[in-house]
Amino acid sequence: MTLHVIAELRAAAGHEDRLRTGLEAMIEPSLAEAGCISYQPFTNPNDPAHMVVVEEWVDADALEKHFATEHFQHVAGVMEGILAEPMIIKRLVAE
Repeated sequence: MTLHVIAELRAAAGHEDRLRTGLEAMIEPSLAEAGCISYQPFTNPNDPAHMVVVEEWVDADALEKHFATEHFQHVAGVMEGILAEPMIIKRLVAE
């Protein structure tokens, strides 16, 4: 059973482009991870500060390994200074 993840982020005023760039920089290295099936960031067209990343992982262990990668840790550090509020991560599985 695969794990679907929805990560919601809100950029602080003036940091929308920086957040978008950081999320886009995560696409290639995340997809190169053994457990990543899909990884796609989206921007809310009615609220450019609101961004969502929709991901699919082979299992929860693959997601935990993702959180420990150098590229995730780097972007997480950058996000600390540009998010208006904490990131919300939802983990979903099909019944």
